[in-house]
Amino acid sequence: MNHYEKIEFLLDDLSRRGISKYTIGPPLYRLLWRLGLEIKPPFFAGFWALTIFMDLFFGIFWGALMWLLLWHGQGIPIGAVAAASAIAGLCFGLSMACYYRWRSRKLLLPSWEDYPSRPS
Repeated sequence: MNHYEKIEFLLDDLSRRGISKYTIGPPLYRLLWRLGLEIKPPFFAGFWALTIFMDLFFGIFWGALMWLLLWHGQGIPIGAVAAASAIAGLCFGLSMACYYRWRSRKLLLPSWEDYPSRPS
């Protein structure tokens, strides 16, 4: 089973267990998969890898959006924007990593390499 077949199987498997398809494969992951990157789904990523990945994406996205919509007009210094973005990204990354690792254990998911087999 190749990477993309495993992704499709995962989406079907966890959907049947009542998990939203956007929780299984968030939009950023779906975009990266469509671009041909074979990254592990968040339920199978390591804690720190998931923290850093979510931190970078959310911190940059949220910081840029806040600066464009709000802070730019208020004259907030770019250093403060960067610090706020880093802190917000870290909080988001840690919370997402905690959620996905907790949920992965609760679902008794094996490693990505062993998926779709079940643990014995």
